[in-house]
Amino acid sequence: MALFSILIVKLITTYLGVEGYGKYAAIYEYLAFFGIAADLGLFTISVREMAKEDTQEGKEHVLSNVLTLRSILCLVVLAIAIGLAYLVPQYRDLHFGIVIASAAVFLSILQSTVSSMLQVHLKMQYASLAQVVGKAVALSYMAYTVFYGFTEPSLAGFYNLIFAGVVGNIVLLMITFLFAIRYGKIRFGRDWGYIKRVLLRCLPYGIALVLNMIYFRMGSILLLVMKGPVDVGIYSVPMRILEILSLVPVFFMNSVLPILTRHIKEGTDRVKDILKYSFDFLFMAAVPMVIGAFILAYPIVFVISSEEFLSRLDEGFYGSDIALKFLMVAMMIAFINSLFIYSIIATSHQNKLLWINGSCAVFNVALNLMLIPELGFRGAAIAAIATEVLLLILASTVARRYLEFTFSFETIWKVLFSGIAMGLVVWGLRDWSYEIMQNANILVLVPIGGIVYAGMMMLTKGVPKELIELVRR
Repeated sequence: MALFSILIVKLITTYLGVEGYGKYAAIYEYLAFFGIAADLGLFTISVREMAKEDTQEGKEHVLSNVLTLRSILCLVVLAIAIGLAYLVPQYRDLHFGIVIASAAVFLSILQSTVSSMLQVHLKMQYASLAQVVGKAVALSYMAYTVFYGFTEPSLAGFYNLIFAGVVGNIVLLMITFLFAIRYGKIRFGRDWGYIKRVLLRCLPYGIALVLNMIYFRMGSILLLVMKGPVDVGIYSVPMRILEILSLVPVFFMNSVLPILTRHIKEGTDRVKDILKYSFDFLFMAAVPMVIGAFILAYPIVFVISSEEFLSRLDEGFYGSDIALKFLMVAMMIAFINSLFIYSIIATSHQNKLLWINGSCAVFNVALNLMLIPELGFRGAAIAAIATEVLLLILASTVARRYLEFTFSFETIWKVLFSGIAMGLVVWGLRDWSYEIMQNANILVLVPIGGIVYAGMMMLTKGVPKELIELVRR
C-alpha cells in the first residue's frame, strides 16, 4: 500500500506540478469532511457491536442494517457536499472533479462496511489484500493516463487521474465482498427500529469524528483560502505520507478492538496486558519512522514527488521536506493517541470524544488562523503538533477513568536506543551514499535502517513474546 501510494504521489506531482497537485489535493481534503460525516463512526461501532454478538445471525443482523444506514447517509451527505462546493469560490472551478471523487468516496465507505465482517472474524489479511489490488488498479489507470492517454498536462488528464480512484475502489469493493461472504451473508437490512437506535448511539462519536477531521484537515483548507494552491501542494505531499502511515494504528487498533471489547465485557485480567502490548507495538512502529524521516526528509520528498517540492533555502523557499519533519512529530503522537481513543470506544464511552475532539478542533482552527498568515504551511504543521499534544492530554485523562494502563519503561528505552542506533547508521551513510546515488540513496538507506532497527530490537530483546503472540492472533 505504501509503495503504490508513493508511486501515485510521484506520478501526480510530476505530471501536475505544485499548483496542479494543490488543486487535486484540495478536492480530497474537501470531501474528507463529508466522508467522515457520512461514515459517522459506524465502522468502528459496528465492529464493536458485532464483537458483542455471540451468534452468526446476530453479527449479520448488525452488519446488514449498518450497511443500509451508511449507504443512505453517504448518498445524502455527498449530495450536500457537491451542492455546497458550487457555492464556495475556491472550489467552484473544481466542481466536476468533486463530483467524480464523490463516487470514489461512496465506494470506499461501502467497502469499509463490508470489511467489518472480516474485521470481527480477525481476517483482515483479506481486506488488506483487497486494498493492495485496488490501489494497484488505480495506479495502473493513472500510469496509462500520464504516459499514454494525456501525455501533456490537461484538464482531461486531471479528471482522469481523479477517475482512477473510482476504478480502483470498484475493484476494492468487489474483492472485499467476495472474501466477506465466506464468513457471513452480506445484504441490506430493513430493521428500522434497530437502525434508529444505532444512529442515535453513533451520533456523538460521529460528530466527534467530524471534529477530529476538522483539526486534521483544517490546515489544508485554510491554506487554500488564505495562501492558495501552491502552499496546499507543498503541504499535501507529506500529508499523503501521513495518510499512508496512519493505516498502521488504524488497522492495528481495529483488529485489537474486538478482542479488547470482549475481555472488557468478560472483566478478565487480560485487558491490562492488551493495552500494554498495544502501546508497545504502536511506539515501536512510530519511533523509527520519525527518526528516519528527520534524517531522510529531503530524499524522501525527492523520490515521491519532484524538485519543485523541495526546499531552496538560499532562495528563502521552504518545501515539503520541512513540512514532513514537522508532521512526523504529529504522527508519532497520533499513533499513541489511537490507543486511548479506541480504549474509550471499547468501554462504550465514545460520547466523551465529542467534547475532546470539539476542544481540539476549536484550538486547531484558532491556532491555524494565527499562524498561517505569517508562516504558511509551517504554521499549519505547528498547529497540527500542538493539537495532537492537546488530544493526548485529554484522551489519556478520560481513558484512565475507565481502564488501568501500565507501560513498560524498559521497552520504551530499548525502542529509543534501537531507534537512535538506526539513526546514527543512516546519518553516517547518508552523505557518502549521496555521492554515489544522489537522492536515490533512500532506496538503500531505508532497508539498511530497517535491518539495523530490527537487529537492535532483537539484541536488546525489546519485543516481548506476549506481544508477538498478540499480533499473530
